[in-house]
Amino acid sequence: MSYENLSALSQVLAMSIFGAVLLGVVIHALRPANRARFEAAARLPLEGDERIGEQSHGDQ
Repeated sequence: MSYENLSALSQVLAMSIFGAVLLGVVIHALRPANRARFEAAARLPLEGDERIGEQSHGDQ
């Protein structure tokens, strides 16, 4: 097996692994069972602002 063949094979293998991982991430993100968890995570930054605002108003 020459270097060129080994290089091409490793590139195909790496692209296949990358594609499989990417497909797995997309499937995980789009599953309806995960919707509530992702929506709760999306609200976390906003909930943190409310708590900070409440603390600053109580100190005055």
